[in-house]
Amino acid sequence: MAKEQGTKMIAQNKKARHDYAIEDTYEAGLVLMGTEVKSLREGRASLVDGFIDIDRGEAWLHGVHIPEYLQGTWTNHSARRKRKLLLHKAEIDKIERRVAEKGLTVVPLALYFVNGRAKIEIATARGKKSWDKRQAIAERTAKRETEIAVGRRLKGHAD
Repeated sequence: MAKEQGTKMIAQNKKARHDYAIEDTYEAGLVLMGTEVKSLREGRASLVDGFIDIDRGEAWLHGVHIPEYLQGTWTNHSARRKRKLLLHKAEIDKIERRVAEKGLTVVPLALYFVNGRAKIEIATARGKKSWDKRQAIAERTAKRETEIAVGRRLKGHAD
């Protein structure tokens, strides 16, 4: 079988980008069981309830739902088990310091394959208040309306 090339997106956490102000992002590997990899290759995962915890110098991914592999047997995995993240020691220390001193949290943003290996994009993030969310939506709407107006004007349509 030929080796996989390129990137294949499995799941994205769009809610995290809405609920948090992203500060730094990191790419981490995952320690997975065989049935988890097979389930991910089918494109089945959910990052919505996921979070990252640093415990004794190791990063752990909690709450991510990777459903059981349908053709799996007694070797199948638990759907919401905690999974170890593969990061450099310096990255783990940096994340741990930032979370402790600035009151940030670490959330998963995307789960994907890169050249056949499962990777997860994680971010240190600060929670948004409800008025921040409304302000971001208003800015996005205003930007979209100006782009539409400029497009109409370039096409020669009256306002």
